[in-house]
Amino acid sequence: MARPAVVGQQLVALLLLLLMAAPSVTNAGVTCGQVLNYLTPCISYAMGRGSEPPAACCSGVSNLNAAANNTADRQATCKCLKQITSTMPALKPDIVAGIPSKCGVDIPYPIARSTDCSKVQ
Repeated sequence: MARPAVVGQQLVALLLLLLMAAPSVTNAGVTCGQVLNYLTPCISYAMGRGSEPPAACCSGVSNLNAAANNTADRQATCKCLKQITSTMPALKPDIVAGIPSKCGVDIPYPIARSTDCSKVQ
């Protein structure tokens, strides 16, 4: 059985490979690579490890929210989040959805695979 740290590292490596191989989902200012960089510290927590998101996770969520400061960037971020979470079945959707509020960050749309990113303002 693989150790949790090794599994987390493997997931991050897999995500990086997928994002480098896949075309960007949008031409907005925020890229999927940036979304991944901001949110990588959240992966372990989003898999159910820990009772609170780490400070680095909350910092990333806050910085990503600040970077996605217009409709195009928010829609791009939404699409990237859906793309990233679909490649990581170990992520727990209820935990992922609650990360912004746990970090004290108000985002204008729910983080869920069912979110229609084209309607994000």
